[in-house]
Amino acid sequence: MLGSAAAVPVASQSGRAVSISQADKQLGAQEHPKMLAEFGGAYNAPQAAYVTRVGRKIAVQSGLSNSQSDFTVTLLNSPVNNAFAIPGGYVYITRQLTGLINDEAELASVMGHEVGHVAARHATKRNQQQSLGTLGTLLGTLGAGLLTGSDEIAKLAQQVLGTGAQLWVLGYSRSQEYEADDLGVRYLAAAGYDPTASSTMLASLAAQSALDQRLGRVPARSVPTWASTHPDPASRVERARRQAQATGSRSTVRNRDAYLTALDGTLYDDDPRQGVIEGRTFRHPDLRLMFSIPQGFTMSNGTQSVSIAGNGGQGQFSSARFSGDMDAYIGAVFQQLAGQGGRIDYGTPQRTTINGIPVSFATAQANTSSGQVDVTVVAYRFGQSSAYHFVTLTPVGGSNPFNAMFQSMRRMTETEVKGVRPRRVSVVTVKAGDSSASLARRMAYSDGQLDRFLTLNAQPANRPLRVGQRVKLIVYG
Repeated sequence: MLGSAAAVPVASQSGRAVSISQADKQLGAQEHPKMLAEFGGAYNAPQAAYVTRVGRKIAVQSGLSNSQSDFTVTLLNSPVNNAFAIPGGYVYITRQLTGLINDEAELASVMGHEVGHVAARHATKRNQQQSLGTLGTLLGTLGAGLLTGSDEIAKLAQQVLGTGAQLWVLGYSRSQEYEADDLGVRYLAAAGYDPTASSTMLASLAAQSALDQRLGRVPARSVPTWASTHPDPASRVERARRQAQATGSRSTVRNRDAYLTALDGTLYDDDPRQGVIEGRTFRHPDLRLMFSIPQGFTMSNGTQSVSIAGNGGQGQFSSARFSGDMDAYIGAVFQQLAGQGGRIDYGTPQRTTINGIPVSFATAQANTSSGQVDVTVVAYRFGQSSAYHFVTLTPVGGSNPFNAMFQSMRRMTETEVKGVRPRRVSVVTVKAGDSSASLARRMAYSDGQLDRFLTLNAQPANRPLRVGQRVKLIVYG
């Protein structure tokens, strides 16, 4: 509520010389490399300077520091709609989310919301046990808790993935999300932006999350916290609108044209250097490999792994250090699963060949409070010095729903490698005769073209485009 938000000063109103504490600076500097490793690294493109300028402008409104130079703002090379901030003045937003944003004020609203969580010290107030319990719900791309919802499975999946950095971006309580919303609105007004940008941004986030789920692009439980149904999206949008009115600001500054000009050409969806997802198939042109997931399952591409989830189990594709010994490789993966001091008995790995690729595999059972689960590791040798593997968690004793996926792994042909193309944001000007439907046909997708276009541009389906209006397309290039 606005009353609770008032406990955190807005720097431009406080008049105090404030700076980020040395302890927080040290913590942020320690965690920053983990964030970069977990979320694709920095997106070093011309858009990064623009994002940094806006992020610093809004961050100083938080009361954490009066100096813009105290804030490190990073545009991440990630295909997931996300944003977050950590203590020490570190603010992050993904290039994917900048593609959904429609103006500078909305960009500021997203980063202001995340800085608000830090200013209100929400992460330090969050109970660690609650963090583990929400991992499966709020970060479904990690696969944690999707099978049984048990803490043991969540911990097992965390050990597979090394999710230390993820603990900073777990969900907050409803009251904390509301407080961050309120703070973000106040920061917008203090920085001279139209404070209603927060409500329009929240509406776009909710619409994108709903579209992603309809198109099967992500597990239903993996929507970002600020776009989830907790709190309810519609009521949250309306609440943000009321908070904007309560600021008394009459600013209408959105800087749409400047934002779209800066955004033009930004990479969208998967970076081919990290592999791409097309429907149920994953292709990695640099590694020259591809595989397909089962019908009814979804996958999410990360910097270090691909996560697969569905009602019948969960899995992950990644790599590990390979010395040339496949049995040792399998053992190392199981040891990572077991964690330091733990042990999983998996027996002697079996060997086979799939599509000409040497394969080793083993299955073990892991105990949970809900019973046992089968843990399967399937490793593929792609040469003298490289190997890759799947880890799957499935109900004990049943047939593994991922068997077809294991069998689908193969090397890409030269033609297939050359056929992998990146997608980018293209900003175009509406001409006479253009419509949402005609422009949507230029979108680089085989499904949901019109819905994607409308959501991307926050364009109501029943509102015609205006000649001269600038809109975003996602095209190959």
